[in-house]
Amino acid sequence: MNMSEHLHVVCQNCSTTNRVLRERLGAGAKCGTCGEPLAATAPFDLNAANFDRHIGSNELPVVVDFWAPWCGPCKMMAPAYEQAAAQLAPGVRLAKLNTEAEQALAARFGIRGIPTLVVFRNGREVARQSGALDAQGLVGWIKDSVQRT
Repeated sequence: MNMSEHLHVVCQNCSTTNRVLRERLGAGAKCGTCGEPLAATAPFDLNAANFDRHIGSNELPVVVDFWAPWCGPCKMMAPAYEQAAAQLAPGVRLAKLNTEAEQALAARFGIRGIPTLVVFRNGREVARQSGALDAQGLVGWIKDSVQRT
């Protein structure tokens, strides 16, 4: 068995990095620490405490929605973002970061308008999109962004 058959996947519940067989990820793989499923089928929240772990330690692409609770377009896009997370699981993770609560992280990534979507792969930003998209637009943009990297 070679190393490419394994992935490092960070649990969206407890932020533990797990080493998982690629084919087991979508077949019920669970976190070795908390027992929660590792296939994230819904967006999960990021904050200053867990952001770097999820972005730097996941071998899966992570899409971050930089949003705020007062943002109308952010609220309108939220259901589409949930649909996209379900469609793209288990190969891509979708997360949300509240820029109102995490202003330093928003500044670190130069977020000037919201919603802004950023695709991270192996700890690096590989694509960025500002403005709300519908579910079909989200899935298409994310797939294109992930394939280009």
